[in-house]
Amino acid sequence: MTQRPRPADIYLRFLQLAEAVRGLPSLPALEPLEERILEIIAHARLKQERLSVKDLMGKRDLGSPAMLHGRLKSMREKGWILLAETEDARRKQLELSKAALTHFDKLSKCLLKAAKG
Repeated sequence: MTQRPRPADIYLRFLQLAEAVRGLPSLPALEPLEERILEIIAHARLKQERLSVKDLMGKRDLGSPAMLHGRLKSMREKGWILLAETEDARRKQLELSKAALTHFDKLSKCLLKAAKG
C-alpha cells in the first residue's frame, strides 16, 4: 500500500514546479513589493472587486505613494498589469494583464500536477 504524500511534500513539489515556470521566458521578474502588489490585485479580481490606484495608495503598509507609483509603472512596463479607465477619468483601475493571467494559469497547472504526485 502506497503512502499518501504529506501536504508539505505536495507544497514543496509545487514550489519546485513553479520555479521551473518562473525560469521560462515570459514576463520579467518582479521585486518583492511588486509581487505583493500583484497578489493584492489578483485577490481583488478573485473577489470581483474593483481596485483603483487610489485604493492601493490607501494601503500605507506598502510604502509611500511615490514608491507605489514607481512600482506600478515598473509592473506595467514589465507587462504584469494594466491601468483601465473608469467612469471618473481621474481614477484608474488596476487589472492583471493577459500575460499575468497566463502566468497564473501555468502556476495552477503546477499546483494540480504537484497534488497528483
